[in-house]
Amino acid sequence: MSYFKLTDWESAYTNGAYIVDGNRWPDAWVEPARSFRESLSAAGRAKLDLVYGPAERNRFDLFLPEGHPKGLVVFVHGGYWLQLDKSYWSHLAAGSIAAGYAVAIPSYTLCPDNRIGGIGREIAAAITKAAEMVDGPIILTGHSAGGQLVARMMTTTSPLDEAILKRIRHVLAISGLHDLRPIMKRKMNKELRIDAAEAMAESPALLEPVTNVRLTCWVGGAERAEFIRQNALLANIWTGLGAATEAVIEPDKHHYTVLDGLADASHPLTRSLLAE
Repeated sequence: MSYFKLTDWESAYTNGAYIVDGNRWPDAWVEPARSFRESLSAAGRAKLDLVYGPAERNRFDLFLPEGHPKGLVVFVHGGYWLQLDKSYWSHLAAGSIAAGYAVAIPSYTLCPDNRIGGIGREIAAAITKAAEMVDGPIILTGHSAGGQLVARMMTTTSPLDEAILKRIRHVLAISGLHDLRPIMKRKMNKELRIDAAEAMAESPALLEPVTNVRLTCWVGGAERAEFIRQNALLANIWTGLGAATEAVIEPDKHHYTVLDGLADASHPLTRSLLAE
């Protein structure tokens, strides 16, 4: 019998170095995102840099479909809670908008100027503000660190108030980091400052889901093994706690291309996101 023991935490949670031309991202998203914002702005269907809180980065962009929205999708970006902002991801709203939904994409105060729990409270404020502007059901999705943040919204210690929670129809976490304890072993934790208490308080896999939550965990088949494991982990645990869950591995997609389907209303990722 052979045993496996993970000892190289940096390698296990590093993405770009293990992808051919992995250094293309996130810059590869800049131009399509900018072009998408300009196109929707010209059509009068983009509201940019809306304020949801007092901090400098407490801003979100809201993209609108033609006609009255069927509901609101909120996309929360990743970057290990340390990098990036809302400007990289605008084009990923295209699939949901084509299907008739409004899409909000927030920035948030990054670590080390914030902690992960503080980022969660900012995301809750952004969701609440966007929900004031768009009626109907709310659907949450997020990538990597953003996957942790949207799943965290649907736990019994959620920073969202009850009225907003009741409107949330579905959470789709893409390549999410749902157990923060392994991240504590990475060098980046000098900036993240995750300790045992915060790992317990902010890891969705260590928390209970709210009643009637529907969760999809989606990951690329070509991702690092730890992302695939964490994807299955949350769905497995929340199933045992009474949630309706699904875990999906999309073949051949790596940590960056796994997002591509959000730009296409007919893609299985967007159809899963918006399924009623």
